[in-house]
Amino acid sequence: MNTPYDMQPIEILLVEDNPGDVELTREALDAAKVSNKLHVVEDGADAVDFLFRRGRFTDVPRPDIILLDLNLPGKDGREVLSEIKVEPDLSQIPVVVLTTSQADEDIIRAYQLHANCYVTKPVDFNQFMHIVSTIEEFWLTVVKLPKKTG
Repeated sequence: MNTPYDMQPIEILLVEDNPGDVELTREALDAAKVSNKLHVVEDGADAVDFLFRRGRFTDVPRPDIILLDLNLPGKDGREVLSEIKVEPDLSQIPVVVLTTSQADEDIIRAYQLHANCYVTKPVDFNQFMHIVSTIEEFWLTVVKLPKKTG
């Protein structure tokens, strides 16, 4: 099946401050069936700058999907969600919250801020790899993403 992404890699923005989780996510995506390009920022301020293409991020591509941790240094994931989901050009980008928090208030708040889904990171290596590959399978091969506009 042909998709608009067959000719170019999927641009993924991972917002994650834990180097171990970054590496695990990278490994899982490297084994993906879909060609992807992973961009990583370690805090919420850099995530917002990346998405608005400010500062050192002026030449970055618009991501097709965002994997967002909630518990970040400085500006947290909730603040990132609240800033990008009110911006018409950015609000179309699916945001998968990928976090360790299982707190009901975090889940409710993430959906109130228009996260597209909420996934709790497992602590087990194999389960983590499975979760990331499942996210990749669903969001990058099953779901039809909006066409890139810029």
